[in-house]
Amino acid sequence: MLLQPSIKKNDKKAKWIIGIFSFVAFAVIVGLGGIQLKVDVGFDIHIFATINACINSVIAIILIAAIIAVKNKKYHLHKKLMTVALILSVLFLISYVAHHLLAGDTKFGGTGLIKAFYFFILITHILLAAIILPFILFTTYRGLTSEFDRHKKLARITFPLWLYVAITGPIIYLLISPYY
Repeated sequence: MLLQPSIKKNDKKAKWIIGIFSFVAFAVIVGLGGIQLKVDVGFDIHIFATINACINSVIAIILIAAIIAVKNKKYHLHKKLMTVALILSVLFLISYVAHHLLAGDTKFGGTGLIKAFYFFILITHILLAAIILPFILFTTYRGLTSEFDRHKKLARITFPLWLYVAITGPIIYLLISPYY
C-alpha cells in the first residue's frame, strides 16, 4: 500500500524553500575555502573527517537498503530509511563545516596513478555533491506529497548520484587521511 501524503502540496513554496536552502548550503561550503579558525579545541580536529567518512558510509548502506525496501514494496520502511539518511546528511553537513573551519585544507601528497585517481574521485565527488542537494530535497518533497510517479522519476536521477557521493566520500577520506 502506498503512503498517504505527509505534507500538503505547495510547489511554489517548496521551490523557494529548496532553492534558498540549497543556495545557502552551497554558499557556506564554497565560502569555507579560504577560512580557517585558529582555535585550540582540545582534541584532534580531524576526528570530524573520520566522523564524516563514517556518516557517508552509513548513508550509502541506508540508501541501498532503502532501494531494496521500495523494490519489495515496503514503503513505510523505505520512508523511515530515507528519513534517517536525510538526518545523517544534515549531521554530515554540520561536521563537514566544523572540520573545514577548524582544519582548513589538506594537500594530497600522493604521486603518479594514485594522485590521478584521487583527483578524479575528488573532482567528480565535489561536482556531484554541489548539485545533489536540490535533487535530494525535491525527491523527498515529491515523496512526502505522495506524488509517487514524479518521486520515482526524480529518484532515478537522485539515487545513483547520492550513492556515488556517499561512497566516494569515505574513499577520499582514506586517500587523504595520511596527510592530515
